[in-house]
Amino acid sequence: MLSIAAIVFWSTFPLETYLPAAIVTARQVDHLFRFMAATGSALWIFVAGYLVYFAIAFRVKPDDPPDAIGLQVHDNHKLEFWWTVIPTLFVVLLSIVSVRIWYEVMLEPQNGLVVEAIGHQFYFSFRYPQINGEVTDEMHLPVNVPVTLNLTAADVIHGFWVPAMRLKNDTVPGLVTTIKFTPRLVGRYHIICTQFCGVLHSEMDKQYLVIDQKPVFDRWFKSWQEKNAHVSNALPAAGGGAIALQGGNAPAGKALFAQKCTACHKLAPFNQTLVGPGLANVLHDPAHPNLVNGQPATPQNVAVILQNGYTGSMGTMPNATANGLSSQDIANLVAFLASLK
Repeated sequence: MLSIAAIVFWSTFPLETYLPAAIVTARQVDHLFRFMAATGSALWIFVAGYLVYFAIAFRVKPDDPPDAIGLQVHDNHKLEFWWTVIPTLFVVLLSIVSVRIWYEVMLEPQNGLVVEAIGHQFYFSFRYPQINGEVTDEMHLPVNVPVTLNLTAADVIHGFWVPAMRLKNDTVPGLVTTIKFTPRLVGRYHIICTQFCGVLHSEMDKQYLVIDQKPVFDRWFKSWQEKNAHVSNALPAAGGGAIALQGGNAPAGKALFAQKCTACHKLAPFNQTLVGPGLANVLHDPAHPNLVNGQPATPQNVAVILQNGYTGSMGTMPNATANGLSSQDIANLVAFLASLK
């Protein structure tokens, strides 16, 4: 009876009363949680109940001899069969449901809005297509519009978590991870950092994800376009202006490439992608005379991508701030790539 009561409780508990489901996938996560909580609670009550019963029913009697041995049961093949089959079926079902949700969040192709969230000590900033620079107060999204959210960090590892989304992912310097979802419920929802990132980590719960109706989002978007109209997307070199590539050091660039770039790029032909294209002959490849942004494969154009980042069909290349690259670092990387003939 207690097991049945636990199943009924978790099947009917009004989760959204206490924690709104801000995106479509949140409801699927809730269903998975209910299933796991109901079956787990029922199984725990069943097993714990029998443990208590056996401890009482087969306890030592006062008149038992000191060398008494309890009831011995061996080789119940029917019982062993069912306690193997039932958990196996449970794990298979749980895996199928989990992978379906994971696929929608991580891999399912979709059009819509692409946003980048960047973790800093001690705040998040956001980049939108057609808004210069970064948005630094709230992340606004339109309701019912699919969103691809690219996550990275500018300094140390942070954790991007919106409880109302039921999604959480780390933001890692030099690495871009992606989650995909569709907002469904207008409102304001806390953004929280879940990785200890320094002395003011506890302050990283002051920002919000705001889901707006489309006209409201459009007005907010236009206001930030106007506000940042004169902000440059280019990251200036240390002394201002374009990055000087003459002082690039190829061996230093090789070490930096191994540290910063190998998570996304191979030293292989252009079409051998890892996340981004292979870069073994990027500046000297007749078959691929242009870079991913369509510009000619020249050292200065490679430096522009390293400096400003790029978003395209393969994903997002973080900018120099997110990757922690100085002007000298960029010059060294370009010198290394130029040496690969």
